[in-house]
Amino acid sequence: MKFKTSKEPLSIFAYSSLTDIVMLLLIFFLLTSQFVIQTGVKVKLPGSKTNEPSEPSRMIVTLTQGGAVYAGKDEVSIDMLPSKLTEMKTLINDDNLIIRADKSVPIEMVIKVIDAAKLVEISKFTIETEKEKL
Repeated sequence: MKFKTSKEPLSIFAYSSLTDIVMLLLIFFLLTSQFVIQTGVKVKLPGSKTNEPSEPSRMIVTLTQGGAVYAGKDEVSIDMLPSKLTEMKTLINDDNLIIRADKSVPIEMVIKVIDAAKLVEISKFTIETEKEKL
């Protein structure tokens, strides 16, 4: 049996292994990236054992331990919050407000944020929590 040997370069290059690697990298980066938009304010969220993922929203009010109130990335006073929420609602066109309150914030502040949101006719509220570690 005689085999044919050639010194010509291989004209067909198999891209299948390269595309497999690219697809695996793409899947890895999609799974490890975060899809939730978070502001730059650090808060310690209260824990919950029955934590469910919330709908993504860009209307976020953050209450910090020091008593500061952030609407999106801007710090506002509690009295100016309804006008800022009206502005955010017209720009974003969303009806879901996410409240990110530090666990040391009094419940009275959370109620004030909910009242301000009800004044501008925001109908859905989500209080963000962290999943408790077992």
